[in-house]
Amino acid sequence: MAGAVDLSGLKDRPAPPPSADGAAGEGGLAPIVDVTAATFEAEVLQRSTQVPVVVDLGSARSPQSVALTRQLGQLAVEANGAWIHARVDVDTNPQIAQAFGVQAIPTVVAVAAGQPLADFQGSQPDDQLRNWLEAIAQATAGKLTGPPGAAGAEDEPEVEDPRLVAAEEALEDGDFDTAIAAYQAIVDAEPANTEAQAALRQVKFLARVQNVDADAVERADATPSDVAAQIEAADVELSQQDPEAAFARLIAGIKRTAGDERNLLRTRLLELFELFDAADPAVVAARRKLASALY
Repeated sequence: MAGAVDLSGLKDRPAPPPSADGAAGEGGLAPIVDVTAATFEAEVLQRSTQVPVVVDLGSARSPQSVALTRQLGQLAVEANGAWIHARVDVDTNPQIAQAFGVQAIPTVVAVAAGQPLADFQGSQPDDQLRNWLEAIAQATAGKLTGPPGAAGAEDEPEVEDPRLVAAEEALEDGDFDTAIAAYQAIVDAEPANTEAQAALRQVKFLARVQNVDADAVERADATPSDVAAQIEAADVELSQQDPEAAFARLIAGIKRTAGDERNLLRTRLLELFELFDAADPAVVAARRKLASALY
């Protein structure tokens, strides 16, 4: 049936504005509507340019139809306007049944952009029905306009946090102290602000690495027992986009040391880990090596 049905014959009837049946879903669309020949264009053809419309053709005389209608209604409410459940009583609206070429009830047809997309007859297990609806959603993704107001909401410019803007401007000017203070103020006021936390760690690292001597790596290689030199060299290697080398240097130092020196190296290594996503392969590998070095 899908794609081979001519619904144009139902477009010439006077159509009132779409009627609401139940609470409106996303963007103000009611998730369930009762459709007649007079309202078919507005409720099915026009709405299907926004979201898929699942046309449920059945009869109150059929227990199978009643059960499927109840099942679809529950799923439509769950979907909250992502698709519309359009109920059609074929006994009082034979024109619609004829247009879809219905041969048995219940018959369900998904309509998108004014055209049938997919259909089935008879009852369906809940999981299969959910899979069918998911396939409809995937087939229409990005091809319909969406519920009223959805596009406008996406087009609204995002309002930037002025505190973050000030911190970013200070960073662009190379004023690390002001940037650190700005990010720290945000974190103090909002301890759960992960964006500010991550930015604060990054800026502290950038500020720190500015003051490291250019020969830090050579000096650290020449004096492996110098913990401060190893820490500075690791910062330089990380700033040169070589995190594996930075992590390996600090882990090697942890293996050689104990007490306060080991704690210093471990603390700096954990600080460097926090500059990356926890799932970063380099971090995951280094954490395993750290565990081996400690235990």
